[in-house]
Amino acid sequence: MPHKDAGAGSHDDAGTPTGNGRATEKLERVVIRFAGDSGDGMQLTGDRFTHEAAAFGNDLATQPNFPAEIRAPQGTLPGVSSFQIQIADYDILTAGDQPDVLVAMNPAALKANLEDLARGATLIVNTDEFSKRNLAKVGYGADPLSDDTLSDFVVHRVPMTSLTLGATEPTGVGKKDAQRAKNMFALGLLSWMYGRPISGTEQFVREKFAATADVAEANILAIRAGWNYGETTEAFATTYEVAPATLPAGTYRQITGNTALAYGIVTAGQLSGLPVFLGTYPITPASDILHELSKHKNLGVTTFQAEDEIAGIGAALGASLGGALGVTSTSGPGLALKSETIGLAVMTELPLLIVDVQRGGPSTGLPTKTEQADLLQALYGRNGESPVPVLAPRSPADCFDTAVEAARIALVYRTPVLLLSDGSIANGSEPWSIPQIAELEPIDPGFEAEGAEDDSYQPYARDPETLARPLAVPGTKGRAHRIGGLEKADGSGNISYEPANHELMVRLRQAKIDGIAVPEVEVHDPDGKAELLIIGWGSSYGPIGEACRRARRRGVPVAQAHLRHLNPLPANLGDVLRAYRTVVCPEMNGGQLAMLLRARYLVDVQPWTKVAGTAFSAQELVGVIDAALDGSIAEMEQTKAFAARARATYRTPGGN
Repeated sequence: MPHKDAGAGSHDDAGTPTGNGRATEKLERVVIRFAGDSGDGMQLTGDRFTHEAAAFGNDLATQPNFPAEIRAPQGTLPGVSSFQIQIADYDILTAGDQPDVLVAMNPAALKANLEDLARGATLIVNTDEFSKRNLAKVGYGADPLSDDTLSDFVVHRVPMTSLTLGATEPTGVGKKDAQRAKNMFALGLLSWMYGRPISGTEQFVREKFAATADVAEANILAIRAGWNYGETTEAFATTYEVAPATLPAGTYRQITGNTALAYGIVTAGQLSGLPVFLGTYPITPASDILHELSKHKNLGVTTFQAEDEIAGIGAALGASLGGALGVTSTSGPGLALKSETIGLAVMTELPLLIVDVQRGGPSTGLPTKTEQADLLQALYGRNGESPVPVLAPRSPADCFDTAVEAARIALVYRTPVLLLSDGSIANGSEPWSIPQIAELEPIDPGFEAEGAEDDSYQPYARDPETLARPLAVPGTKGRAHRIGGLEKADGSGNISYEPANHELMVRLRQAKIDGIAVPEVEVHDPDGKAELLIIGWGSSYGPIGEACRRARRRGVPVAQAHLRHLNPLPANLGDVLRAYRTVVCPEMNGGQLAMLLRARYLVDVQPWTKVAGTAFSAQELVGVIDAALDGSIAEMEQTKAFAARARATYRTPGGN
């Protein structure tokens, strides 16, 4: 394993010999990436290694990366799928910058990921797939395993496919099924390298392939073959140990952002005593929310897969009117289609939770890649003055709390609420401390009781504290009223075209949102000496936090603040921004939050933008911190735009 300054995990000691004559090296952390063809099972391999790490007690963070095509041409660069995991014996915030170990199942996986590796990293390569045909598919004129292409790395050449075929032969499965098990061989080898038990994965395989016992046995033999290969070959002289992390007491499980969102929605239903209704249309990367919620009918959840995005949100809003917790889920293109019904929810003042798992755009854009570019759409992407609360979780585990809070706001303030997750959070995972429902604050939907059947009911009267209107389930005696998208008269809810009434209602709806009670923003400034504040939202939390840690270890004082509530903003935010000489806002968009903060608070918030479909790396943001402190960040940000314009200017049809 390479040294720490060469890109490997941090070391506690140089290694101690084990009983079998091999050295065991203790690491504080390690970043591993599994990469192969989209049919090679890299997501499953990474997920199983993650389960092993979680069961062992490591802190961890993962980041899958997969192609948008359902089945890209085999062995090509567009078809490469990967799964990265960082495990550590301390609390970590990201899935890591550069992999310390890359498992490459074919030439395409090697070429697609090689630039991400630090010098001295370990490469484990499936040599069976490095045929002339496969090399040619990705533009290799010569075999990189035979020249000096990989001279900067520690390379292990392992014939995984042929070893898997040999190991699975006793089961009698066909060659195709046997070859598919090579990902389990890789998992077994990595499990051996890092001292992870394989019994849990074997049990998983038996359950997954319960209907095909021979396939299950083939996969189990492949796992054991990978483990035994590491144990018996002389190529691997060292094993590695990453001790369990010290985490706060509690019961933990590994969780993805989409799963945590689904659990938060179910929990909000339990806390409010309302049935949950999800009206949705499948769209990457939000579809897993539908998949997970569909499993929980026993907890009062109904899922409706509609014919399109408009029907999905229409059904959800109808469910809210009928006394359920209405929810719809989507990504950016679907949010655009839902905008008219969100406006209807604003006008009718009904609770509704809209989950937008952001991805690269515009239009269909980058379906499997991450972005944060829907903020302005969430805030302003509707006709008329139609304000809605907007919240954003900061990590996969935080999705649970954010979903519960968003549902609470929707029910208490009688408003649609937009929750902005993104692809990085949705597909990533981390440990989650499972809460006790009894310890969570109940949500009172406050439905109207029956009343006199006369004209005294005022469906658009206002609660003096929240400005929310009454909520009555259809059929409640004495509580009948008009519903629809036309402007309502203050109090009575009758249709009104009066200019003064429209002015009043517009300002009341805005005041209701502005008055939502949100916590003050907290600033992490350990020494209280920082003159630089890095502020972010959504999934930038982890990279910003890790970058700030690294800067502080070098003696550079820097403060961090992170926003969950994007509308309304925390009441103390202006004072926080004005307290620092320099404020920088990294975002995976063109600078949307930075623009809003500059306009709202008249503070020179400097943007740092990225729209590559990939998340920030911590090291990238360390460079941003240094540039902010030496005053060059604005020039660096402008350089990206100048470079893009220059490339467009000098590119000619048919040219390079």
